[in-house]
Amino acid sequence: MTSPHRDRAGRPLVAVTGLGIVTSLGEGKEDNWAALTAGQSGVKRLSRFPVAGLKTTIAATVDFIKAEPFCAPALSQEMAMRAGAEAVGQAGIGAPGDFPGPLFIAVPPVEMEWPHRRALAEAGANGEDVTYATLLAGARTGKFRAWYELFLFGTVAENVARCFGTKGSPISLSTACSSGATSIQLGVEAIRRGETQAALCMGTDGSVHPESLIRFSLLSALSTQNDPPEGASKPFSKNRDGFVMGEGAAAVVLEDYDHALARGAKILGFVLGCGEKGDSFHRTRSSPDGAPAIAAIEGAIRDAGLSPDDIDYVNAHGTSTPENDKMEALGLASVLGERMKSVPISSNKSMVGHTLTAAGAVEAVASLMTIATGRIPPTINYNVPDPAIELDVVPNVARDANVRYVLSNSFGFGGQNTCLVFSGEPG
Repeated sequence: MTSPHRDRAGRPLVAVTGLGIVTSLGEGKEDNWAALTAGQSGVKRLSRFPVAGLKTTIAATVDFIKAEPFCAPALSQEMAMRAGAEAVGQAGIGAPGDFPGPLFIAVPPVEMEWPHRRALAEAGANGEDVTYATLLAGARTGKFRAWYELFLFGTVAENVARCFGTKGSPISLSTACSSGATSIQLGVEAIRRGETQAALCMGTDGSVHPESLIRFSLLSALSTQNDPPEGASKPFSKNRDGFVMGEGAAAVVLEDYDHALARGAKILGFVLGCGEKGDSFHRTRSSPDGAPAIAAIEGAIRDAGLSPDDIDYVNAHGTSTPENDKMEALGLASVLGERMKSVPISSNKSMVGHTLTAAGAVEAVASLMTIATGRIPPTINYNVPDPAIELDVVPNVARDANVRYVLSNSFGFGGQNTCLVFSGEPG
């Protein structure tokens, strides 16, 4: 009997055996990877709802999936189902509907949408009793039962867990823009602790609707460079003015390396390191000194048993906001030193927009595809370099490279910072 495979800290190695993805560029790894490496943009003018009076009229929406209009949970759930089916199918793990491990899923914050609020208001105007007490009493049996289930925070996770037959209570999490990465971190930690031999880790977000656009606009977070839509997201460029909202989902099947080997699974890569650091500086802004981001980056590299010199490519958070891009560049400069000028550092958000709670998972899939293919997706729309940010952003055109170790950054509102290190080899 061979000895168990362990990492440098004596923990089970965490292998990746399945990947799934849905973004504005299409459904599935094949279509998304072809578009990402071709430098295509999924950003378009919004047609889902009227945009008159809005400062931002563009987004990277998933329009090829029909879900209930103005309803983030419905679209988020459908995208999660499709990404999960691709990942679990590729992994070939367990019988259909009998996944042998837990579900960790990042979902957007859930609240009642405007069409449903309007329906309640109209019901009240028509003399119906729509007080909180009567709504609650009739939520499980009455006319509002579907709404009750739809807007319950854990509903998406419950339905996804039921579909794939995951084990134990599904974990819904929402750690802002680092959520997708956090879902993977939780799966890694569960396997390392020996609690499970497999985990289904996902992030999904279908939140493009009028209220979300207005809220982000009030924070001055969104790009208002609406024409042309595909040119708005320009991470690390001097003329960047905000992020572009995106929709998408991604799923990753993680396994104890020995478990995967025993069943003859194809190994797609490894999650070698996870780093996390909270930041209490501000509810939305990142700490300008970059200290929490630096700690998360250093933590991920240290957890992987590597040094900064080992990193071959950085899949950047790269939102295209003036402050966040500057902070991320500062953090990378602190960790990588002079290598920051030569290590390729690109942002998928230049093409798929910022998929919010799904972003860390979407970028994890892209990171693993980079390792598998030896091709780095570009940062598109990079036409006006920022002299204050000296990074090799793989401008506008994809690049072939020998990539062994990838650092993927996710930095969220409220100081949620999570970084992951991926590799094609066990160490």
